[in-house]
Amino acid sequence: MTLVAGVDSSTQSCKVVVREAETGELVREGRATHPDGTEVHPSHWWDALQSALSDAGGLDDVAALSVAGQQHGMVCLDEDGEVVREALLWNDTRSAAAAASLTDELGAQQWAERIGLVPVASFTITKLRWLAQHEPANAARTAAVCLPHDWLTWRLRGTGDLGDLVTDRSDASGTGYFDSVTDKYVPDLVSLALGRSDVALPRVLGPAEFVDGPVRLGAGAGDNAAAMLGVGGGADVVVSLGTSGVVTATSEVRASDASGIVAGFADATGRYLPLACTLNAARVLDATARMLGVDLATLSSLALSAKPGAEGVVMVPYLEGERTPNLPDATGALHGLTLTNATPANIARAAVEGMLCGLAVGLDALAEQGADVTGVRLVGGAAVSPAVREIAPVVFGVPVTVPAPGEYVADGAARQAAWTLAGGATPPEWTLAESRRYEADAVPEVRARYADAAQKYLSR
Repeated sequence: MTLVAGVDSSTQSCKVVVREAETGELVREGRATHPDGTEVHPSHWWDALQSALSDAGGLDDVAALSVAGQQHGMVCLDEDGEVVREALLWNDTRSAAAAASLTDELGAQQWAERIGLVPVASFTITKLRWLAQHEPANAARTAAVCLPHDWLTWRLRGTGDLGDLVTDRSDASGTGYFDSVTDKYVPDLVSLALGRSDVALPRVLGPAEFVDGPVRLGAGAGDNAAAMLGVGGGADVVVSLGTSGVVTATSEVRASDASGIVAGFADATGRYLPLACTLNAARVLDATARMLGVDLATLSSLALSAKPGAEGVVMVPYLEGERTPNLPDATGALHGLTLTNATPANIARAAVEGMLCGLAVGLDALAEQGADVTGVRLVGGAAVSPAVREIAPVVFGVPVTVPAPGEYVADGAARQAAWTLAGGATPPEWTLAESRRYEADAVPEVRARYADAAQKYLSR
């Protein structure tokens, strides 16, 4: 039996799955936590990876491994390969002003046409501009820039040579200085952000390409691309409800959305991954449960006990700022409260509806970019909530399929690792987990009330 391993180095933790290469059968798994914060020293990721690998039984019998990771984070290395400063993560919004200035300098349309993205605070390029402006000594010391999954793969290789940094096109496509149509970096955009373009950038591997390490090391992927490999999205749009909320689909052409709502990322197979992302997803439910003094199971029961539309209570859940729409300094709000509807059940329902309505904006945007939004596959930590599962068709207006819970990002990385062994034009076919289908039962006024409340916020 040939085994492969997949790693998900996410914002909050590191997960490892070990699977049989041909069938995808799960053999064992492990995990370890990451520290909180929007800037983290990469050494914490390395320590967590070692712990998670040990928890998963090690690599002695594993033939290949791939690392998937949180996208966009900025890891700066000096000429000796030492970390220059703590990595800024995707959810660090201090570069919002840098994103605005970069967009203004070229214009949103040119950004969308050249690289499929319009700068927002999440992207690496905006963090490089922030570094150049606020920490010029660290910017001058920077000899190489890479992403979280690149850095972990490089550490696994163990050479310490900056020339051995590698990445894949899915994660490179989220930097803001990579053209996923030509599959080349764009040096003038690096220079625009950092003031110079002589920094080393990871070599971009093909989907099934690999490098040597303690085991065969695949190219890895950004977490969203890996999740698409792991969940087997097929024709459905995939909505992922984790720390962030993600709406994505597979496409043969790169999206070019000058509004910036849809990012024209690449996927892990050689195609494209149009994607809309909100900063606020599962943590909206955590915060609401805390506010009401209940656990998540009780929050779900409360939400399901309320009528659709929560009797007019609407939550605009911009609790951590927002990326879609691009409002990094925003805060959340409750609208429509009266003496009669201000109940825990209505507030719980409004939280679930508000979180899903934020994602529905992304669904609409993907449809405008040509995606076929006739079904949604719902994954992520918040998808285990019965309220989320049953309310999602009410908000989305299409059938929703929920696979059995799993580590889909790590599974996708493992499937890529298996691809490096099998070769060929497509990854090996693995049997997907059983799914449950929830039929569409749209209630249009839910979306309409949310849109009205969000517009009030936008027009302040």
